[in-house]
Amino acid sequence: MKFNFEKLDVYQDAIEFANNIYKITKPYPKNEIFGITNQTRRASISIPTNIAEGSSRGKKEFIHFLNIALGSAYECVPLLEISRRQGYLRDEMFNKLIDELHKISAKINALKNSLRK
Repeated sequence: MKFNFEKLDVYQDAIEFANNIYKITKPYPKNEIFGITNQTRRASISIPTNIAEGSSRGKKEFIHFLNIALGSAYECVPLLEISRRQGYLRDEMFNKLIDELHKISAKINALKNSLRK
């Protein structure tokens, strides 16, 4: 039996995104483990965890948690850009991840709008 938030497409997409971040950051240099590797992973897992936690609250608080999730999605953008510029991330993967973030962000906004009705 699933929790209600697990049925949300945006939650599933955010889980997949975080999983991809863990995969792509594995080969990052060891000297980045407490830097960009950790920060990127933390930002990516903040997206689904805030969706999950917010779903247990009332509408107003859920929207607040969705705003935090959205902020975490936006936080991933410069982290991925720096990773790309440092040569840790190829352009194709960077573009794929940014595209995923656009889709996740749009779904978070749509969910927020549906809660305001």
